[in-house]
Amino acid sequence: MAIEHFSTLKQHLSSQIIGQEALVENLLIALLANGHLIVEGPPGLAKTRAVNALAQGLEADFHRIQFTPDLLPADLTGTDIYRPEDGTFVFQPGPLFQNLVLADEINRAPAKVQSALLEAMAEGQITVGRKTYDLPELFLVMATQNPIEQEGTYPLPEAQLDRFLMHIEIGYPDAESELAILKLNRGEALRSNANHGNDSSEKETSTKENSLRTLSQSEIFSAREQVLNIHMAPSLENYIVDLIIATRQPEKYDDKLSTWLAFGASPRATIALDRCARARAWLHNRDFVSPEDIQAVFHNALRHRILLSYQAEAEGITANQVLDYILTQVAVA
Repeated sequence: MAIEHFSTLKQHLSSQIIGQEALVENLLIALLANGHLIVEGPPGLAKTRAVNALAQGLEADFHRIQFTPDLLPADLTGTDIYRPEDGTFVFQPGPLFQNLVLADEINRAPAKVQSALLEAMAEGQITVGRKTYDLPELFLVMATQNPIEQEGTYPLPEAQLDRFLMHIEIGYPDAESELAILKLNRGEALRSNANHGNDSSEKETSTKENSLRTLSQSEIFSAREQVLNIHMAPSLENYIVDLIIATRQPEKYDDKLSTWLAFGASPRATIALDRCARARAWLHNRDFVSPEDIQAVFHNALRHRILLSYQAEAEGITANQVLDYILTQVAVA
């Protein structure tokens, strides 16, 4: 059963990414919902490790791109290389042709680089010169942002943020998790030192013995099909639509809410909320969506899709507080 394999993968990720259960679950939700996610949190919270660990459990390639101000679109997409021996140009694919891509500190790259990534995320293809190249069918981008330091950054425009299925916020682990991280790191260091004394054949045998069963891409696509077939009652479909409409027409629900919102969520938010709720229900081994599934993914699917008013910002109101308030105003049908 695909759900059993995903449960095993989730346990593996939780053992490698300690104290970030929400990140682990939402990473799998994004994979099942065929979407991309942006993760915001301080440095050192295993964001890179999370995607790397996911790639180890999948039949997939992984590449990390460190976004910097001097990055060029060709550094992502690839470029045509001239061959002097026969006078022809040959396309050399860039890192975007991998299955899993980590765009580290995405807001440090200029707009032209962000637009190249935007095309890849939205269309599943890249354009170099006059030619367009399709990206792999299994393609997931996890972008990261550092909320602490904003000097020298290029804020992502709303149009690009809207392409991300979810916006995840993560924080520091608690004391118990911090202790577990310390022990895990020490154990990995000891194993690494021990491996230096082994020959290559012993290393290969050890790797095979400890390897995680990898999910094939066909299993992932099959799981996605099952997710789309999860039952959702018409009343819950109406509930999703009502939640989205509340961001666009807040005056219908509450005067205070109308003063907080400048722009509401786009139809992509409706689709994201539907897909994420279905994926969460499937991960929890249910064949139907519950109101809890919708509410659990609501903040992650919408916090980057609403634009707060100047009054809300002046009052110190955050997107999370606005979304909390919407949940109290919109009743489950």
